Amino acid sequence: MPKLYPRDDADQLRSALLTLRRGTGLPVAFGGLVRPASRMTITELSGTTTAALRGLAIHAGAGLGGKALALGLPLRVNDYPLARTISHEYDGPVGAEGLRSVVAVPVVVRREVRAVLYGAVRQRLTLGDRLVAAAMDVARDLERRLTDTDAARAALTTLRAIPPEGEPAGPEWEQVRQAHAELRGLLRRIDDPELRDRLDAVADRLAGAVARPDRPPSAVALSPRETDVLACVALGCTNVDVAEQLGLRPETVKSYLRSAMRKLDAHTRLEVVVAARRAGLLP
Repeated sequence: MPKLYPRDDADQLRSALLTLRRGTGLPVAFGGLVRPASRMTITELSGTTTAALRGLAIHAGAGLGGKALALGLPLRVNDYPLARTISHEYDGPVGAEGLRSVVAVPVVVRREVRAVLYGAVRQRLTLGDRLVAAAMDVARDLERRLTDTDAARAALTTLRAIPPEGEPAGPEWEQVRQAHAELRGLLRRIDDPELRDRLDAVADRLAGAVARPDRPPSAVALSPRETDVLACVALGCTNVDVAEQLGLRPETVKSYLRSAMRKLDAHTRLEVVVAARRAGLLP
């Protein structure tokens, strides 16, 4: 099976650091992913002139980044060597790179800090709220990308766990349905067309996981949005829930649902879900 995501988490982090420099105008950016035991290692550098920061292990609560990691909040210092609000375990590497004013922004995914982004300049400079807000925007975008990556990986893991023959039952099958619904919602947020097509194929495989060799192909063709709506309805979501999940208006959800009902000759939410499953359009 081809690699699901062309970028891993480190690639996403590297791209975010370049965006951070462009968005804030700060000449230096660096960061790392948080590993178990609340420790982060700085692995990605952009705009640095030495390797002093590379491989530096940052512990929760220590220094500026460690404090941002521990609190889950963006922090800044206008003169790192003299700052009284942080501890100074890392003054050596920071001084070797010649950094003075630094901002550190945590990347929080599902209430856990997954990475810390730093932006810095080599002279004493007051880092204003607008600059910090721009850095936070970059962090929020990275949070979204990591969240989407996690959801896609979870869906792929579920797909691989489906037995090649036979129909899963009980909680395992509900996990398949949950993964399918999440993946359908995720598809509409993916900008990369190649990746979107790849994930769409994964969703189709999840939907047809119970198809048997003697089952004829479905004569009904639902639109992608109709499938998205039915996948959520199948989990018991209300129209308002579906609208929030897919970024639609409730009236639009009703329209897609009515259209799917007509195509599948169903008159209730339960009937349309059952019909879609029998046709192999939903898992």
